[in-house]
Amino acid sequence: MNTLTAKTLKGNWATLLLPIQTDQTIDFGLLADEIDYLIDAKVDGIYSNGTAGEFHNQTEAEFDQINLLFAEKCQKASMPFQIGCSHPSPVISLERIKRSVGLKPSAFQVILPDWVVPCDAEQIDFLQGIANYANGIPLVLYNPPHAKLELKPKDYLKFKTTVPSLIGLKVLSKDAGWTEEMKMYASHLSIFVPGHFLASGVRAGIAAGAYSNIACINPSVAQHLWELMQTDLDETLRIEKNILEFFKMCISPYQKQQYSNPALDKFLAAVGGCIQIPTRLRWPYKWISESDVTSVRKQAKLLIPEFFN
Repeated sequence: MNTLTAKTLKGNWATLLLPIQTDQTIDFGLLADEIDYLIDAKVDGIYSNGTAGEFHNQTEAEFDQINLLFAEKCQKASMPFQIGCSHPSPVISLERIKRSVGLKPSAFQVILPDWVVPCDAEQIDFLQGIANYANGIPLVLYNPPHAKLELKPKDYLKFKTTVPSLIGLKVLSKDAGWTEEMKMYASHLSIFVPGHFLASGVRAGIAAGAYSNIACINPSVAQHLWELMQTDLDETLRIEKNILEFFKMCISPYQKQQYSNPALDKFLAAVGGCIQIPTRLRWPYKWISESDVTSVRKQAKLLIPEFFN
């Protein structure tokens, strides 16, 4: 498996969703089927243990079992894969790195410690400590908008020389001012934005790819759209406009009801119908009822028909 670099980390990456059963256990049979489906969809890569993978709400034994299964299948298929070793606790995140090095992922995803907010020096120390145990496997920093510390564009410059194995970022795209600052301070990194803003990010010259919520709906179509962006950006911008309308009409109402991002991503997968994962989240988090799927799918077929052809 080729190790990723800031230049080669790009494209449409699909997330691994965690199938939770009614007794709160993980359905590893369904998880295996999901990995197989994503491999068959020929996405640019797959990553485990993002927010939608509920990295924050599993035991360490479950973490190991998930990623062993994941790594074995991806390696057999020569599918690029990233293991999310994120955890609000820096100690647990580091232990996850140590235990996962032997699985030889294309990169590791991590978040900054999130209980006590780290200062600049502590951020560097944390990422250097992670890098020291990653055995040359590169790092991707995930900085979601709900993090206690949301990094500013200028903050990424300090990692250029202090943490050279940091190759990429997973961030929420923002306005034109943010875009210009990111070009100024973070051009040495591969910047990934949400899937429903990927075409806009490509047009702005900022996005190298997406850890894609759109791939939850239909990974093959998300892959097609990424490839189409290279030849017909205008067409993908037209489709993106419709995707955003779908989100506004069909997904935002659930956000307003305080459903979490993992709940929304699992619901997107249920609406798309490609990946057979229940909408259920692990306790104590609430999920969107599967009885809502039919009506939302009906609207989705009208707004974003490309995902259902």
